Amino acid sequence: MPVIEAVRADITTLEVDAVVNAANSSLSGGGGVDGAIHNAAGRSELQAACAELGGCNPGDAKATSGFMLKARFIIHTVGPVWRGGFRGEGEILATCYRRSLEVADELGARSVAFPAISTGAFGYPPDAAARVAVDSVRYADTAVEKVFLVAADTDTYELYRRMLTIKL
Repeated sequence: MPVIEAVRADITTLEVDAVVNAANSSLSGGGGVDGAIHNAAGRSELQAACAELGGCNPGDAKATSGFMLKARFIIHTVGPVWRGGFRGEGEILATCYRRSLEVADELGARSVAFPAISTGAFGYPPDAAARVAVDSVRYADTAVEKVFLVAADTDTYELYRRMLTIKL
């Protein structure tokens, strides 16, 4: 079980083995954290590497080099679009975290930083997403030693901190 820490930071600046990108299914780069990671890593190089991956289905994860990031790897995962919570969104989101950790294990990554997957343009309610993130990482069968749940804003950071204090 990895050590989990909530941090308020710019995910593109973290010194970790891998950062997770909340990507779109084409892996073409978009807005939010996806756009920020593409810009910081080197947009043209990362887009070329992502094009070779042939897209990614919701819940899956695929890796590229970190290019110009401090992280050695970028793990791209596609979260669910929120449609009210009755179409398997929670399970798909949990699978994003588990599958990303599986990919991290395959890469030999020991530290991984996750953004708040699906909470931006995909509309997932932040409190529900934080609960899924913490539970999925807390009970993951992984060799990853340290997981950072990265919040770009204070409200998300506080959600993560609150969820991490809940013992189940």
